[in-house]
Amino acid sequence: MASPTKTQLRAEILQARRALSAQLRDAEADALIEHLPAFTDAGQTVCAYVPVGSEPGSVELIDSLLRREVRVLLPVARHDAADRPAPLQWGEYRPGGLVSARYGLQEPSEPWLPADEIVAASVVLVPALAVDRAGVRLGRGAGFYDRSLPLAAPTARLVAVVRDDELVDVLPAELHDVRMTHALTPNGGLIALG
Repeated sequence: MASPTKTQLRAEILQARRALSAQLRDAEADALIEHLPAFTDAGQTVCAYVPVGSEPGSVELIDSLLRREVRVLLPVARHDAADRPAPLQWGEYRPGGLVSARYGLQEPSEPWLPADEIVAASVVLVPALAVDRAGVRLGRGAGFYDRSLPLAAPTARLVAVVRDDELVDVLPAELHDVRMTHALTPNGGLIALG
């Protein structure tokens, strides 16, 4: 039997996420927050994201980083002149400063920082549908992070944020995939990959 394609995997994972109760999603989001002290410190820059729909995480996770005196950058997704996904720009997170954007995203309001500002981050929290033990990440397929992660510092922790059962043994990989260094799961915490 053939292995499922990325498209099939995305559909299966999104369906499973939609079936989760709000209580379970909230409990998992709270558990993720409990793991932050293990790998974030005051004065660091962390690139994070505002979850959409059933993505793991929460705005409270972002707020908790601020309470830890972490500088938080959030992604701004735009297309280039040829209508291809461009590398993400970044905006500093300020509570109450999020605005609605394309794809149902919540983004920081302007001013925005250039794409290469990701190099300041010691940790990049990356939304993912799944990640495998070698660090291959399954995203939603738009390509924004594929174009952005190569700009990160070589020493940065690239952390795929997933549910416990979304850390899998193997995923289909492509040459342009940037490998994650870690996974963050509600029950497992920060897990080294690769």
